[in-house]
Amino acid sequence: MAVKISGMMGTGSMGHNNRKFITENVDPARTEQNITLCRENLKQVYHELFDEALAEYNAKKTKTRDKIPDYYRHIEKSKQERLFHEVIFQIGNKDNCGCETPEGERAAAALKEFAEAFQERNPHLRVFNSVIHMDEATPHIHIDFVPVATEQKRGLAKRVSLKQALAQQGFTGQSKRQTEWNAWVNSEKLVLEQIAQQHSFEVIHGDGGRPHMSLPEYKEAARELEAARQEIEAARAEVSELQAEKETLQGTVKELKAAKKVSLDLERIKPEETMMGNIKGVTLKEIKQLKALAVRGAEAEQTVKQQVNTI
Repeated sequence: MAVKISGMMGTGSMGHNNRKFITENVDPARTEQNITLCRENLKQVYHELFDEALAEYNAKKTKTRDKIPDYYRHIEKSKQERLFHEVIFQIGNKDNCGCETPEGERAAAALKEFAEAFQERNPHLRVFNSVIHMDEATPHIHIDFVPVATEQKRGLAKRVSLKQALAQQGFTGQSKRQTEWNAWVNSEKLVLEQIAQQHSFEVIHGDGGRPHMSLPEYKEAARELEAARQEIEAARAEVSELQAEKETLQGTVKELKAAKKVSLDLERIKPEETMMGNIKGVTLKEIKQLKALAVRGAEAEQTVKQQVNTI
């Protein structure tokens, strides 16, 4: 049976993973078939992992405001780190490894074997929840863990950091797409591939849609492509708007230049008042030009003010 190995980042919904609520894609009649490998309280795990390091950190602080009273709450409020991370692995799909089929049973057995050695392979990723779902279309496993970095110079000597935890396991990022997370997931997929082969699966790689890309890499590339498209559309809209403003200002400049020309022509006019109060030395055409100049000058001035206010 030819199958593909999938690995991707999960959302980390404990309610979904532990079936505290049932979604539409879940068959409640098969929920009892799910395989729970690990289920611990996250707050208690934090105490186990970080209480000693937290006490050492606080002992060095003389001001109360610089101390961390609760590391769990501290990370919960952090903008840099998350309380925990989740990874999901799957062998095949509903067509070749569906639940309630012999292939699905073999896939579940392979996932269980994979998960049982996960903690040993990943000493800096403390697993607190792990479950194989057998009540959806295809068997798959959710593994939730706290990334633990040790011997740190900044903050707690032992602290939460996915980047540093993976680095201490030998995984570093090379680029925006080739991150330490992707490198680690690909490494775990190779382990699962070997186990799947031992369970009589033939493993194939990639497809025409995304050759040589893992599922997380493909999703990241798709997000980057969509973001680039949105930036291009925004740039086009901005250029169009600026072009319209340019054309409007050019028209206003032409009006001002024309008004200035008429003004220069009229400056040469030397009107004289007659004894009867009439104007001498001004033609009817020049009087009309004066009126037009006044109107156009006022309109042009108003247009310029409006343009300045909108820029």
